[in-house]
Amino acid sequence: MLVHALHAAHHLNLGHGRATAALRASLPAHARVAVSLNLHQVRPLTTDPADLDAARRIDAVANRIFTGPMLSGGYPDDLLADTAHVVDWDALVRPGDEAAIGTPIDLLGVNYYTPAIVSGPGSGPPATDHAHGESDHSPWPGSEHVLFHRPPGETTDMGWAIDPTGLYDLLTAVSHAHPGLPLAVTENGAAFPDVPAADGRINDHDRIDYLHQHLAAVHRAIADGADVRGYFLWSLLDNLEWAYGYEKRFGAVHVDYATQLRTPKRSARWYARAIAANAIPGL
Repeated sequence: MLVHALHAAHHLNLGHGRATAALRASLPAHARVAVSLNLHQVRPLTTDPADLDAARRIDAVANRIFTGPMLSGGYPDDLLADTAHVVDWDALVRPGDEAAIGTPIDLLGVNYYTPAIVSGPGSGPPATDHAHGESDHSPWPGSEHVLFHRPPGETTDMGWAIDPTGLYDLLTAVSHAHPGLPLAVTENGAAFPDVPAADGRINDHDRIDYLHQHLAAVHRAIADGADVRGYFLWSLLDNLEWAYGYEKRFGAVHVDYATQLRTPKRSARWYARAIAANAIPGL
């Protein structure tokens, strides 16, 4: 039930706040505490008021349901209004909960893969939530009527649009909303159908191009004032990818699942050069 999603979100937040306080109490004063969030870069399909409201709604239930109590003092009023028919917030949020959730952090991790394009009802053929697979049921409590649309352009093997402007927009928006809070990109990367050549090499030029574009977006965000302290590639190794199992390959290192042989892809060597030089290599 949708009400359970909101209960889960609140208790995730509360667990985060209490864990942060516990870490503060036990770690040295110079230790830094952070949290990573799967924030959505939400864009309206058009400038129609219904589409703008759809984007506001998804921003509330996907992003500000976490950043509100963690970083801004409490759950946002529009989220509470959008979901009042789903959950009794007065019963769910006990006195002191929001203060506990807002225990200060030292850095915010941002995970980004692709933007979300949304609209109100009746604005073209929808994909209920293209980033996580098709479904007849909305995962967005209080905004079940919002439609998700596939962005144009090239996609990864997950079917996710390749759009580095979404990462730039997300980093600058979070930076403007929470000035003075250092950021890090804690997940960014792409799955492609990597196949070893006859000589065993994996020449994943598409992943190198993806990384080149997204590192450039981070660099541009830093130049425009976002305090980004780090970037973490997802992922070092091909791995178990949730419901997709071992079907999708995100790694910079290829894994032969039958033999467990690890083979660095061309992107691993390119990314190693980026790390060593603290600069973006050519393609």
